[in-house]
Amino acid sequence: MFTKLQQFFNQYLNEEVEDSIPLERRLQMATAALMVEMLHVDEQVTTDEDEKLRHILKQRFKLDAGEIEALINLAHNEKHEATDYYAFTSLINEHYTQQQKIKLVEDLWQLAYADSELDKYEEHLLRRLADLLHVPHQDFIRTKHKTLKTILSTDKHR
Repeated sequence: MFTKLQQFFNQYLNEEVEDSIPLERRLQMATAALMVEMLHVDEQVTTDEDEKLRHILKQRFKLDAGEIEALINLAHNEKHEATDYYAFTSLINEHYTQQQKIKLVEDLWQLAYADSELDKYEEHLLRRLADLLHVPHQDFIRTKHKTLKTILSTDKHR
């Protein structure tokens, strides 16, 4: 199925655009697309989740407002259609270090818990993406616990 995210991939991430879009930027866009999918997997986007997504995209990947909006709009249109994550994860696997992939899984946990609860669809997608990114189960669990610890310490200081 030719979906909007696949169109996005073809526009920003395929080999034909290698010369026009630097590798670093294509990696950022692939990573951001996975984050947007995480936000929308449970079909309920809270203000906290939306703010967390925008914060991560802006801080970690230095995306401009237009790129952030394009990704978010694509995810809204795509949430009811099947998505092939391999196109994104294969690019990330090829160029990210193991530590960078673990950090991505941690960012995905932050998005999953941004609304203070973990939906079964969020956890399922996170497990699937961690597997596709070849992140060992112990790192998957460690990043989950690290995120929960951060959330609990933040809640105590409120």
